[in-house]
Order: sequence, then structure tokens, then C-alpha cells
Amino acid sequence: MAYIEINHLTKNYGKGRGIFDVSLAIEKGETYGFVGVNGAGKSTTIRHMMGFLKPDEGSIIINGLDATKSSAEVKRYVSYIPGEINFPGNTTGEAFLKEQIYLSGKGSWQRAKELSELFQLDVRAKVRSMSKGMKQKTAIVSAFASDAAILIMDEPTTGLDPLMREVFLDLLKEEKEQGKTIFMSSHIFQEVEEVCERVAVIREGQVIEVIDMATIRYNKNKNYRLEFYNRPDFDRFLNLNYQFDQIKLDDLQVFVQIHDADINRLIRDLKQFSLVYFKEIKVSFEDYITEAFKGEI
Repeated sequence: MAYIEINHLTKNYGKGRGIFDVSLAIEKGETYGFVGVNGAGKSTTIRHMMGFLKPDEGSIIINGLDATKSSAEVKRYVSYIPGEINFPGNTTGEAFLKEQIYLSGKGSWQRAKELSELFQLDVRAKVRSMSKGMKQKTAIVSAFASDAAILIMDEPTTGLDPLMREVFLDLLKEEKEQGKTIFMSSHIFQEVEEVCERVAVIREGQVIEVIDMATIRYNKNKNYRLEFYNRPDFDRFLNLNYQFDQIKLDDLQVFVQIHDADINRLIRDLKQFSLVYFKEIKVSFEDYITEAFKGEI
């Protein structure tokens, strides 16, 4: 049994809205990403994981417990960063963080202070007067200070500037090294690619693919862009037995797709030609998702 199991989860709001037959399995110690366009069903799925919503069909099991029927007990293992942050009352950031530590029975104020300094968070500010970025930092500090075994995060870097986003990713990697189980949705594909081992792609409420990120980071099918010095060499190369993704006649450029096992043959063949340019075109996770959701993002 996986550490977190989502089994045929369905919540139908009508008119095609909701989530439909979502099934995922997250292993203990895994960092798992969840991506899709706005309205695809990411937050709805996560709210079911936290026991805030009751499914029409299906179930979620976290550490052997039903997330709906045993929601309070599940929260003993989980820290959560919501997609929409609304703090109760108007206490200071410090008072809010201390209350969360007390209520959860996990973590320490000392750790919260260390994290507040790391994120340059002024905990003396009233939570209602905080900017979106400050509220996000407060939610992050609260989640990480609790030292929970499972982190469930819905767009955790929303509102953070690029520097603070890097601080967050470094902290996430530290948590990962400590064996924490992490489930996070994000619209920033670069951060998902950087930290996640697997990523589920959700579209119109249905999971359309689960991607092992190693297949993207270490893809054995490579793409190279070649530009030739003269037209005779360019024409002669086109007669060789290679797979061409794109040919630009006016620029004397060709894009070649080739498996790692055949790269030595390509190098040997290219010694016969005069080249201006030869470079691998790396495919990122963002490239993959942009292609999958062409016209939607």
C-alpha cells in the first residue's frame, strides 16, 4: 500500500466541473507534483486530501487512515499550505504561529523564528494588514515549523518573489532529504521539475498522465540543432539516414532527433561537413506541458 492513496475520487459539480475518477499513489518519502491549468481540479483534489470536502465517490487513504472519516487523526501527520490564505482574527504573525504550533501539537516556536528570519518575515505585523507575499510566507513558516511527516501544498510559492522562491525550494529539498512526503500543486513548471520525482497532470478534472521526471531530465532521445557553412554540405547531410524534426532551407539549419546509442555515429558523420553551429536542444518539463496544453496556457 502506498503512503497516500487516492482511489477513483469523484466530485461532480455539474456542467463538466469537478474531478472525475482521480487515482494516484504517493510513496513514503516521495516528492510528488500536481499540475494543470486553473480550474483543472488541483485544489478540489487537495481539499479532499485534507478532509475539507466529502467525495461523491472514491476515497483517500493517508498513512492507512481514511482522509474523510478520520480527518482529525490524519491532520496529526500533515502540514498544509492552502491555495487561498485567509487568516482568522487579526492577531500578529507571531501570535498566529504560536497558536498553530499549540493546536497542532507539533514543532516549535524556535523553528518558526528561524524560518521567519530565513524568509525575511516580520512576525510583528498584523495578519490582516499583511501583503499577499507576507501571508504566503506566514503559511509556509507555519507548515514547515510543525515538522509534520507529510506536507500537502496548494500553489505554495504564489506571491513570492524569485529570491524567496529559491529559498523555498532549498528548504523543500532539505525536507525531502529528511524523508518527508511532499505533495504539491504548482503552476511554475520549473520548480516542479527541480524538486519532484513524479508529476501527475490533471486536465478538466481527470488525470491524463503521471510522468516520471527522470524520463525528462535524462531523456535518451536527444534533439540537436545543426547549421551548415555551405549549401552543398547541407544538401548532402539531408541525404543521410537521420530523423529530421525540422528543416530550415534558408538558414541551412536542420533539427535532428537521435537516440543516445547513435550519437557516436552522428559525430563521426559530422566530421565530413563544415558546421557553423551544433547544439543539443534540451526539452524541459515546461516544454512538455506547453505542448500538452497547447492553446490553454
